[in-house]
Amino acid sequence: MASTISAGTSAGTAIAIAGDTTGNLAFTTQAGTYTQTLPNATGTVMVSGNMPAFFVYLSTTQTGNTRSTWNKIRFNSEAYDTANAFDSTTNYRFTPQVAGYYTILLTAEDATGVASSYQYLNIYKNGAGVCKTLTSSSSNGESSVVSAIIYLNGSTDYIEGYFYMAGAGTSSIDGDTSNGYNTYMSGSLVRGA
Repeated sequence: MASTISAGTSAGTAIAIAGDTTGNLAFTTQAGTYTQTLPNATGTVMVSGNMPAFFVYLSTTQTGNTRSTWNKIRFNSEAYDTANAFDSTTNYRFTPQVAGYYTILLTAEDATGVASSYQYLNIYKNGAGVCKTLTSSSSNGESSVVSAIIYLNGSTDYIEGYFYMAGAGTSSIDGDTSNGYNTYMSGSLVRGA
C-alpha cells in the first residue's frame, strides 16, 4: 500500500513524500516538475553516529627504528577517535566495527637528518603493505605523505602506518607538535559496504 505525505500549499512549491509497495521513497514537488527517488536499499544506513573517524599523531619522537626495514609508527596520541576504534597504547592500529570504504591519510617526518638517503611511508592492511610513497631525504625534516581509499570488513580488518629509512643504523620519526603535527594518520568512513 502506498501512502503520501504532503507539505505546503497547492502553488507547486511544496514537497510530497510518497512510498510505494517496492520500498522506494519519492520526493516530488506538488506540481510534479521534479522527483527524487530513494531506492529500497539494503545494508547499513550511514548517519553521523555510526561513521567512524579518527586522527592520531606522535606526541614524542619515535627513536631507535632499525634502518632499511619497515618500522611501525607507534601513534601514541589521539586528537579524536569517534568510534574508539584506534588502539593508541598497544597495537597502534585502527580496527573499525563498521564495514565499508575508508579514506586513510598517513604522513611522517624524518628526524634523523641523513643526507642523500630516502624514506618510504606505507599504509598497511592486516599486516601487509597496501599503498606506499617514496621521498628523497637531503636533510632533517623531510616528510612523506600517502593516502588511499581502502575497504575494511568491519570486524577483523585493521590499518597501521609504517616508515622505512634507507641506510644502516637507526632512524627517528619526528614527534614534535610545537607548531602542528609532524607525524599523523587520519581516516573516516566514506561509503558503507
